Amino acid sequence: MQFNWRKINRVIHRDLGYFFTGMVIIYGLSGIALNHIDDWNPNYTIEVQEKRISLPENFDENNQASVLAILEQCRVNQDYKNHYSPSPGRIKIFLEEGSSVTVDTTTGIANIEIIRKRPVFYEVNFLHYNPGKLWTWFSDIFALSLMILAITGLFILKGKNGIRGRGAWLSIAGVLISIAFLVIYL
Repeated sequence: MQFNWRKINRVIHRDLGYFFTGMVIIYGLSGIALNHIDDWNPNYTIEVQEKRISLPENFDENNQASVLAILEQCRVNQDYKNHYSPSPGRIKIFLEEGSSVTVDTTTGIANIEIIRKRPVFYEVNFLHYNPGKLWTWFSDIFALSLMILAITGLFILKGKNGIRGRGAWLSIAGVLISIAFLVIYL
């Protein structure tokens, strides 16, 4: 029986590719998001509103019921956590997930800041930031597998489109572009 290294190479390349499809999508999507972190917040959406409210009769900033009445007027759908008065005539109300309402009790102006997790991006970025030891091991195996995928990919095709022809030129171009960016940025 003859050893067919090309067939084994294709099997390894194919199976690693299938197995790590989810990881490629996770790291690809979060990588794009994190590359543009100066342009937008990939983890959260932040909505800011200003509303005029009327304070309840017998308003007492130390009374939670009075504060909850303000939140009802603001039509905020997040749970109350706490509140305090940073200065006379101002109340800051803390809500779940980092949202808040700041009220000027002299003018009745409420500044509402609602923070929500951005769907999909929050989760993939959470994994990209490496949440725990098991994920570290799995992502290390993924990184090693990416190197194996790159090497086995070089030898998938034969002839003029393989590594001895067009594949060589494309591989060299990819390496040279990476080196050029190192030279530019270092």
